[in-house]
Amino acid sequence: MPLGALVLLPLALARAALAALRGRLGALCWSLSPLSLPLPLPLPLPGWRRVSAHSPAASAGRRREEERDDPSPTPTSVNYHFTRQCNYKCGFCFHTAKTSFVLPLEEAKRGLAMLKEAGMEKINFSGGEPFLQDRGEFVGQLVQFCKQELELPSVSIVSNGSLIRERWFKKYGEYLDILAISCDSFDESVNVLIGRGQGKKNHVENLHKLRQWCREYAVAFKINSVINRFNVEEDMNKQIKALNPVRWKVFQCLLIEGENSGEDALREAEKFVISDEDFEQFLDRHKDVSCLVPESNQKMRDSYLILDEYMRFLNCRNGRKEPSKSILDVGVEAAIKFSGFDENMFLKRGGKYVWSKADMKLDW
Repeated sequence: MPLGALVLLPLALARAALAALRGRLGALCWSLSPLSLPLPLPLPLPGWRRVSAHSPAASAGRRREEERDDPSPTPTSVNYHFTRQCNYKCGFCFHTAKTSFVLPLEEAKRGLAMLKEAGMEKINFSGGEPFLQDRGEFVGQLVQFCKQELELPSVSIVSNGSLIRERWFKKYGEYLDILAISCDSFDESVNVLIGRGQGKKNHVENLHKLRQWCREYAVAFKINSVINRFNVEEDMNKQIKALNPVRWKVFQCLLIEGENSGEDALREAEKFVISDEDFEQFLDRHKDVSCLVPESNQKMRDSYLILDEYMRFLNCRNGRKEPSKSILDVGVEAAIKFSGFDENMFLKRGGKYVWSKADMKLDW
């Protein structure tokens, strides 16, 4: 090959490469033009993948965006089930003794202070049976802390009442606004049948004794009843009016998978379940009781903020208790987003009421 040709060959190749590059740049500019049709990239860019708008990944992404955008509900009223242990064996119980764990007292106080900072006005201590732990000293110290140091407007306890002694009222009664005692029947044989009994102790007689102590130590007295297959026909008008509680909370028996229903449950509550019509008939029979507060399954499921023994919010929307991360680990705002709590339903069912005994103006 002539020497001149050898000199010109690299130049020709360079011009050809430049022309090809110019053509590709032109095509790229055309594809980016607002007048052009969208052209798919021939190869995916490194680190990117196409996600369908209807794929699970896209749906999860949208949920995360909604969770970040939606304001967290305020934990105005919280139910802290600090223990699952109980000395009764109620067949419909939906918070059963699946663990024996109880937070150390100081950790429980730290979580309660976090809840107060997030807007909590009312705390309700429950279980299990809250008076089992340290013979009532644990719950007593929490009650005193919440009223004396956190200055919460309302502090309450739900108990079966079997382990409460008068000395507890003498020591802690001034710090407690409301004591709710669970009583499902005024027929002692029905209470035993349900599982709300302990040896020879009469549950109904003990209820009257606790009512008197509440009056003596200026604690508002409340009764909780679960309406089920064994008490749905009972007429409780006379007994409730005689006890005269500030509130008579009447619940419809509720199934929670993994607690009182399903293979991994510690209870089999299916035999206790009643229909919505049965529940409405019971309510109609007691419509003249002024303190009656009815709560159907529909109202209950999403309108309660429930903390378990690890201070995790429990989401019951899918018929079972799905825990958030503990507020002690991630904070209240992050944990409460996964609680399933319906703040509107909470207000609609009358979840916020006159709950401080200082405002009740009761004749002690």
